[in-house]
Amino acid sequence: MTDTTQPERRTMEVQAFPLWDKMKGKRVPLSFDLEVTARCSADCRHCYINLPAGDASAKREELTAKEILGIARQAADLGAMWCLVTGGEPLLRDDFEEIYLGLKRLGLLVSVFTNACLVTQRHVDLWKKYPPRDIEVTVYGVTRETYEAVTRRPGSFDAFMRGLDLLLASGIRVRLKAMAIKSNLHEYDAIAEFCQARTKDYYRFDPQLHMRFDGDAARNLEIRAERLNPEEIVALEKADEKRSNAMKENCDSLINPEMGHKGCDHLFHCGAGNGSFNVSPDGRFRLCSSLWAEGTTYDLRQGTVADAWFNFVPKVRDLRSQRKEYLDSCRSCEIVNLCLWCPAHAHLETGMLDGTTPDFCAAAHRRAEELKASCTSSDD
Repeated sequence: MTDTTQPERRTMEVQAFPLWDKMKGKRVPLSFDLEVTARCSADCRHCYINLPAGDASAKREELTAKEILGIARQAADLGAMWCLVTGGEPLLRDDFEEIYLGLKRLGLLVSVFTNACLVTQRHVDLWKKYPPRDIEVTVYGVTRETYEAVTRRPGSFDAFMRGLDLLLASGIRVRLKAMAIKSNLHEYDAIAEFCQARTKDYYRFDPQLHMRFDGDAARNLEIRAERLNPEEIVALEKADEKRSNAMKENCDSLINPEMGHKGCDHLFHCGAGNGSFNVSPDGRFRLCSSLWAEGTTYDLRQGTVADAWFNFVPKVRDLRSQRKEYLDSCRSCEIVNLCLWCPAHAHLETGMLDGTTPDFCAAAHRRAEELKASCTSSDD
């Protein structure tokens, strides 16, 4: 799995500040994510998308390189400047080089998410000649035992280390990140140290998981088993000085009665579809990578990016709910910014865009307790 560590968070900087076409007075996208495959060389326990590398059906459904570059050209023509190539594992595509070079020729800044296990000298040579904005690699463990307990692929740790060493030795900008889950929690400090020693300017981790895009019940049980409890999540965040300080500095925005939007029945108050969009392996346009609810996806094989962006996105963002349980809880919650709740995640968790998410809620309330205590002590 090329873990995106919640890709909608990755593009938050551009979602929050949409660009406007001064000539036409319309909001235009700044970035887009291309999931070029759902297939992966790993079988990570916590993954929300991965399918087997040899899944013939999944491969048949994938957009061709020509289709991908056609979509990218449409996005660039609208004003998009940055593209993320992700998966699954994008390096599984035999035509990865064709796709990457095609995106670069469009003048796009290109980022790539990879697990590094398939990185070869050919990839490194390509990226040295035509540099990416960055390459992001997820570290699942720093010992063979832990890494392969997560990926469930013998030999994957050695492949990861070979690929990562090639990247780091090349001088290409590499960013490292981690998913904090039950299977690697015992090694988390070592993972953080490993990452920070190799990418001193950048390291991030995500301690919360969401459900499968395909709704696979058996895989969802595995994901739930890998979720950390609220105490474990807060302990990790508290131990990360940079993350902890950032939360303290933003007390007023993270705990704020106005964030509840009381009296409003709109579902979407997040950045989905404001400055970026996502394209699935089979060509479905989504406002963010996690949004899969019926009626919220648009088939780009049958339409255009411009139609999706200017006509479809506003309809989705205008969706509303009159369900009292939702309006009296998540919609009016003053700590929603401490929660992973959003319509997309609510749907993945419950099958409803306005569903409630107890696991995320419990973590948010524990965060709020810790934040209130730390902010009060710092004021004193």
